[in-house]
Amino acid sequence: MSDQAKILIVDDSADIVAFLADLLQATGYAICTASSGPEALEQIECERPDLVLLDVMMPNMTGHEVCRKIRENPATVFLPVVMLTAGDATVERIKGIEAGADDFLSKPPSHPELLARVRSLIRIKRLHDTVQAQMNQISEWNKTLETRVQE
Repeated sequence: MSDQAKILIVDDSADIVAFLADLLQATGYAICTASSGPEALEQIECERPDLVLLDVMMPNMTGHEVCRKIRENPATVFLPVVMLTAGDATVERIKGIEAGADDFLSKPPSHPELLARVRSLIRIKRLHDTVQAQMNQISEWNKTLETRVQE
């Protein structure tokens, strides 16, 4: 994995996407974007981001629905998702957590809070990826050992 984490920004507002992309790129993150739920799911498949910033209120497919789809897929079940909302934070927070979101920010997010939460979730994601890679390596070693024992 490269040192530069990739963040997918999903929002139907081009202004919000541009604002978040500029802020995060200036901080050293690689950015990919989507303007709808279906496009977000496609981008996750193609781009393999390290974190998703996901708007709650979008036409056709809400952020909650996108988050549920992310959690249903074994390949993305641990992908960090931060939901963004301009709505009632308390109600949306509960719905977001029930949908599987890892964190929540009100719009517009404060720069320091957004960056701190992104850094924290990226750190956790990298730790998870390291543990997963180590488990895969141990599994390979076990297979090799079993083959040698059988010989």
